[in-house]
Amino acid sequence: MAARGNVQDPNDRRLRPIYDYLDNGNNKMAIQQADKLLKKHKELHCAKVLKAIGLQRTGKQEEAFSLGQEVASLEPTDDNSLQALTILYREMHRPELVIKLYEAAVKKVPLSEDFHTHLFMAYVRVGEYKKMQQAGMTLYKIKPKNPYYYWSVMSLVMQAISAQDEKLAQNMFLPLAERMVEKMVKEEKIEAEAEVQLYFMILERLGKCVEALEVVRGPLGEKLTSELQSRESKCMKMYGRLERWPECNALAARLLLTNPDDWQLYPSYFDSLFHLMDQSWSPPNAGEHCSEGVVHHTVSDVVRFVEERIEAEDIKESRALRGPYLARLELIQRLRDRGDAQESVLGLPLELMVQFFNKFGDKPCCITDLQLYLHLLPVDQHVQFINRLSEAVLLEEQGDDGSMFPADTRALQRHLCVCQLSRALGLHHLLDQEGKLRLISELKAHYRHGLKFGDGALKTELQFSDSYCLMAAHVYIDLWKETGDQKMAWMSLGLLHEGLSRSPSNSQFKLLLLLLYCSLGAFEPAVDQYSSLDAKHVQHDTIGFLVTRYAESLGQFAAASQSYNFSLRFFHSNQKDTSEYIIHAYKFGAFEKIPEFIALRNRLNQSLHFAQVRTERMLLDLMLEADIVVSLEESIRSMSLSVEDDDICWDTLRDNRDLTVFTCWDPKDRRLSEEQQRRSLEDEIMWLRIRSLTLRLLASLSVPAHLPATENSSENGVGDKSSAARLQLEHLNQTLQAAATEENRTQFPFLGPPCTRLGLALSCGSCQCQAAALQLSVTMQDLDAIGLEDSCELQTQICNTFKSVTVQLQEMLKKSRGDFLELKENGLISQQHLLETLVFFVESLCVVLLTASYCAKILRPLKTSLQKKKKKKKGPNAPQPLVLCGFQDLTSSLQELLTESLQQVRGQESHITSLKLSTLTLDGRTQDEASFISSAMDKVQSSFLRSLQEVGELLKKRAETVKNLKI
Repeated sequence: MAARGNVQDPNDRRLRPIYDYLDNGNNKMAIQQADKLLKKHKELHCAKVLKAIGLQRTGKQEEAFSLGQEVASLEPTDDNSLQALTILYREMHRPELVIKLYEAAVKKVPLSEDFHTHLFMAYVRVGEYKKMQQAGMTLYKIKPKNPYYYWSVMSLVMQAISAQDEKLAQNMFLPLAERMVEKMVKEEKIEAEAEVQLYFMILERLGKCVEALEVVRGPLGEKLTSELQSRESKCMKMYGRLERWPECNALAARLLLTNPDDWQLYPSYFDSLFHLMDQSWSPPNAGEHCSEGVVHHTVSDVVRFVEERIEAEDIKESRALRGPYLARLELIQRLRDRGDAQESVLGLPLELMVQFFNKFGDKPCCITDLQLYLHLLPVDQHVQFINRLSEAVLLEEQGDDGSMFPADTRALQRHLCVCQLSRALGLHHLLDQEGKLRLISELKAHYRHGLKFGDGALKTELQFSDSYCLMAAHVYIDLWKETGDQKMAWMSLGLLHEGLSRSPSNSQFKLLLLLLYCSLGAFEPAVDQYSSLDAKHVQHDTIGFLVTRYAESLGQFAAASQSYNFSLRFFHSNQKDTSEYIIHAYKFGAFEKIPEFIALRNRLNQSLHFAQVRTERMLLDLMLEADIVVSLEESIRSMSLSVEDDDICWDTLRDNRDLTVFTCWDPKDRRLSEEQQRRSLEDEIMWLRIRSLTLRLLASLSVPAHLPATENSSENGVGDKSSAARLQLEHLNQTLQAAATEENRTQFPFLGPPCTRLGLALSCGSCQCQAAALQLSVTMQDLDAIGLEDSCELQTQICNTFKSVTVQLQEMLKKSRGDFLELKENGLISQQHLLETLVFFVESLCVVLLTASYCAKILRPLKTSLQKKKKKKKGPNAPQPLVLCGFQDLTSSLQELLTESLQQVRGQESHITSLKLSTLTLDGRTQDEASFISSAMDKVQSSFLRSLQEVGELLKKRAETVKNLKI
């Protein structure tokens, strides 16, 4: 069979069906096809590797690895085998093995450009910058192409960036990279823009700003053409670093002449102005101000320049540009910050804002622009400002009740902007309850009226009036939080569902619904809303906390496990994905992007959310284990958990949460402050530390419980693990003590970060109970070392702990009593904290059972040894040791607790099932409103029943566990 004039390799034809099966996800057929081929062609190595890929994808990792290593040991040099092995090792997350493959291939075929290229990229995947540098130069010697040379140069730059010793970077790596590029400059071998970009990057990192400026402004700078104003932006950056403020100012002014709407230029323009003013700079008596043109060194110069830009745009009568108008407000703010009275030259902020609204009030960006400068208005001008804006809004259409509405979308946007600004100035919050209810009615009326403008809109398009609906929901939430009347939360839910029925793609509706449902204790509808958001890539890190925070705490263990695994898949693919981005950056010469990709990878690896999800997933797996008595050691081993090693880098944890994901028009004093963000992060880290210590202490329970005296030494690691467990237990108690000293946990705005589980865990006694149970693992090891005959005091201590954890569990169960959902005169009442307390009880019970299982493993051989001694003495029967009696009492108490808790869960299920939500009357609501609210209540009821069902199933499993705790 001919292909483009060449004879096709017969092996390619034979392998094609296997590739097709793998590409289509039919891994079993791929394995079968590979086996058939290998029977006829035993030496077809690629078929073996493709079979290994199929085995890997069907979960047979050890067999796949063995088969892959079998081929790798032969050091193949055919492209098919090498590429297939590369795919196999990447899927196994073993990129270091790819390096060995191509190192062997390069030794056999030392002049192969392809093999050297693949070896370089293999080094890229693992970040071996030194070897990358050497591989790049080897490639350049084989094939003297510019890209290979600059791969080596960039590898030197990466060595500098990653070097822990800054002196090494500045004195060795970067100067060597500079000399390598200078060599190419002298030989006039600079060919591409990427090479100039790299030269500039090196000079910039070396702090050689003058030389960098010369490169940009010289002949090499002419190659910088891919980005608009690339040369100018680099010049401005260097002027700023060199503190050459006249040139910086003149260049910014010159660029603003051609593009007055480029907001990135204004900060440099204003910064340079104030530096010139501080230096009392004045232009020379003769000649030009500077090499870049005329310098604006006074406030009056800048004001005149900005006003000219506004006049010039007005004369053109083209699309109005916001930049110059906002520049006036920005300049007033900066002058006010400096205490400079010249701000009066620009006019009153109120007048400038009214002028801005008149120009741009019909654009959605108007609110976000003006919101930045509302603080410039004195409080006594707030109402006046809103009244002035309202005069500019045309309301022409009359409703049935005489209300006036906008006649088109531009008027609607203006009216909406006035409402948003009113809320941002705090005027909504000053209203009493009746006033807020009237406001909600007005907002809903405007929302429903505005729907007519989007009658023909696609499902993916938002309605013009959606923000009215969202704002009304916010006011409902204000009333709920101020009065404690949960009916307002249901009204908000109903309204948001109504909005979502007309705008199915509105992410803000979905996010707020998610938050409201979780606040009411219902996770099932919340996870549906999160799924419909279809979060992409890094969003799993930035907004994933919204769903993972509540998954387990609301008793939805299956959904929790699913959401944890979903997040972890993203984080685990991060290494592979970002490596591919870096490889492509090298291939296409995008050298400036390489440090950014590596920073992204580090940011995700150090993510607080990643550490939280990983820890919580492992704790949940231990809790849900079908038979925790039998499979604990196996579970710990599969998780690769270690008591001694903490794989969380506490010092470099990154808070990647997007705490501004909710649209919010609240005034600044009601929004999330920097202090609250800091406290939120501290609470999250403290809770993570407690959970991580708990997990590692549970890992210590997998240590063999009883070893002969000759073996029980530090040689086999048991003694080390015992001391490590003591140390971790001490850290846990210290952390709990520090957490308990916090008098009041910080309260965050409703649209801010959710509070951690720490506050409730401490108040209900869960943390204390788990710590006491984990203490048993250490004291039982002491008992194992001493024996039963000489340990009366220790046995008493252990028995007291048995009683203590039982009492704490009883108290927790008691605190979870009450109706999770109940019908009252004013509607359905949800008590989320009772459900969370019940889940804490279940978690603590599982920890107690895990430690009880460990205790049983120690006590069984001790009891057997004691019985043997009694038989030898043949004396009167001595009373049973105290600790054995105490353990029997513990198991009996746990059995009673499980029975009681199961009855409580069944009682709650019966109560919630019996609630007749259809009997609720929603006075003053339309039929549609009542329907949406009723639907939301049904979802909450269903979610609570689901939570209770899963809690009940887990308690039944644990009841079976208790039966096996016999000594």
